[in-house]
Amino acid sequence: MAKDKKAGKGVAKTNAVRLLEKAGVQFVLHEYPVDENHLEAQHVADELGQDINRVFKTIVLKGERTGHFVCVVPGNSEIDLKKAAHAAGDKKVDLIPVKELLGLTGYIRGGCSPVGMKKPFPTFFHVTAPYFDTIFVSAGQRGLQMEVNPQALIGYVGATVCDLTKE
Repeated sequence: MAKDKKAGKGVAKTNAVRLLEKAGVQFVLHEYPVDENHLEAQHVADELGQDINRVFKTIVLKGERTGHFVCVVPGNSEIDLKKAAHAAGDKKVDLIPVKELLGLTGYIRGGCSPVGMKKPFPTFFHVTAPYFDTIFVSAGQRGLQMEVNPQALIGYVGATVCDLTKE
């Protein structure tokens, strides 16, 4: 998989893009128009013309004992905090406040990538990710997604695969 010709030459290289290139992980970049009022994954999937089940969102949480960690779940699902806590080995976890996201990860809401955060956090991918040949995750900025083999991405970030969503 080479970089998508649709992305054009004017696409800024994000930290996530640089790191995957350096590691030799193949991906394709896809640009889409950003609507500040619609940052949800369904909007991204619609703009890309992709199945929402293949467009994954990156969510940062904090456990009461284990600290910060990352969950990557399908865009049409809702994270189950009990399942996320269990995955992280904690009893109780909460989503971090949006205002803390940039300082903690280096990314903003709608552009948070599971790759290239300011420091590595334990990462968990939903069980459906490996079902697909490729999935879409943020490339580190709004309006830019990377299409990548989930197994390669999971291996690169050292993630665990588990059930993380409400039924």
